[in-house]
Amino acid sequence: MTRERRRGVLGVDEGTTGTRAAVVLDDGRAAPPAYLPLSVRSPDHLRVEQDAGEIWANTVQVCREALERAAADGVEVTGVSISTQRATVLLWDTVTGEPLTQAVVWQDRRYAARLREWEPEWDARLEEETGRPVGSRAPLLWAAEEIAADPAARRAHQEGRLAFGSVDSWLVWKLTGGARHATSATNAVALGAYDLRTGGWHEPWAAFLGCPPDVLPVILDEDGDYGVTDPAVLGAALPILSVMGDQHAAMLALGAHRPGQATCVHGTGTFLDAVAGDRPPARRHVPGVLTLVGWRSRGTPLFSVESYAPTTGSAMRWLCQEIGLFDSPEQLARLAAGHAGPSRVTFLPALAGLRTPVWAPEATGVLSGLSLSTTRAELARGVLDGFAHSVCDLLEGVETATGLRVAELFCGGGLATSDALMASQADLLGRPVRRALDNGTASLRGAAYLGGVRAGLWPDVAAAVAALPPAPVFEPTLPDARREEARAAWRDLLARHVSPQAASPGARPNPYAQEEPPS
Repeated sequence: MTRERRRGVLGVDEGTTGTRAAVVLDDGRAAPPAYLPLSVRSPDHLRVEQDAGEIWANTVQVCREALERAAADGVEVTGVSISTQRATVLLWDTVTGEPLTQAVVWQDRRYAARLREWEPEWDARLEEETGRPVGSRAPLLWAAEEIAADPAARRAHQEGRLAFGSVDSWLVWKLTGGARHATSATNAVALGAYDLRTGGWHEPWAAFLGCPPDVLPVILDEDGDYGVTDPAVLGAALPILSVMGDQHAAMLALGAHRPGQATCVHGTGTFLDAVAGDRPPARRHVPGVLTLVGWRSRGTPLFSVESYAPTTGSAMRWLCQEIGLFDSPEQLARLAAGHAGPSRVTFLPALAGLRTPVWAPEATGVLSGLSLSTTRAELARGVLDGFAHSVCDLLEGVETATGLRVAELFCGGGLATSDALMASQADLLGRPVRRALDNGTASLRGAAYLGGVRAGLWPDVAAAVAALPPAPVFEPTLPDARREEARAAWRDLLARHVSPQAASPGARPNPYAQEEPPS
């Protein structure tokens, strides 16, 4: 009796701190991924950059390793699906195939001060038409200024051989041997110039920023036609089945497919994404809460609402690697699990500014509540509780902005492996938290599920997720009075640290800076 040949999709997850690839099988599980770390450089406190050549080389290497494993296991690979960090951008030469710039990372804040000057004129219009205000970064402005200032980029543009794009565009262009210059809707919306009404570039804002339209990639559905891989790159001509932003791919893999469901993904930063429905939701303004395309499939968009804390995973890495308070994230998590909590120590992980509940891009982190009796376990617990408080701020912001209650919260990402963090989130939120199994490969699997539907592996994404074991649930155990006390103390910290005096001149008002006057 011959055994039926297994089928799968090669999933690629190109994140900020590392690149992984694995074949996702037709039972919904991912094979052990191949992984390589990525270096991140910060020349100063505002700039964050990466080497686009390193991103490409790492992607090729992990893809080849994953394909070799699939071949050894007798798995038929039907295509490639890609998830990437969003809003990290570069310029490259379409003739030489070489990057002309560093990749400017989504955490970069070099334009934050200048962009604040445009908020009065543009914020209301942009929030309605693109789902986000001016913000603290402007990738299209960066492209315009690089073309004007850099002779090589300017010459390439004059000669019609210059391309601009985020990491997904760069990888698709390289994988197809230059046959496709495209980006997915979920990556385009993160660049701040995606028109929610038309699904194309928002021309007035792009023109104001000065970005030439001829360097922009075409915007496709997440499961659109991204071409076929060049056999010289991966050894086979494989269709690129889907391309997605990493947080959106995680929504698919973790199970957030309909309104009332949301994901919290702890990566370099922590992102909370809630499904909004088939049209952009009516919204109140809440700092840092954005309307996005959740994904576009077969011409139909599903919208989402997002808020994020830019430095949680990177704050953990900073605590362990840069200043050595702990040997590793694993040690910190073990120590935190040994403390009952909540801790008297409070950690505000604002190492690259605050977005929600206060828009203050130049805010800094805080570690408070230390005394001679503070133990390492209590300090570790305070760090994780700080991450959990940040999640509370994000969820409260999304719910306040939309008026929709999140009934199910699915968690993933590296930090989600900590039971102490998951329990702290449940306690401080006052609602259950589900930790998805195999959450470390969520973005990789989500993109592969969407691509696998296109390849015929599953009838829909829900069928792929349903094949997985159920997610463990962390129930809240903290009494309401203690939860409210902990949240009040956190709000007091924000009020004291990010006050109108402490924040940058253009920071938006802190809602916790003063109590409402008595009625």
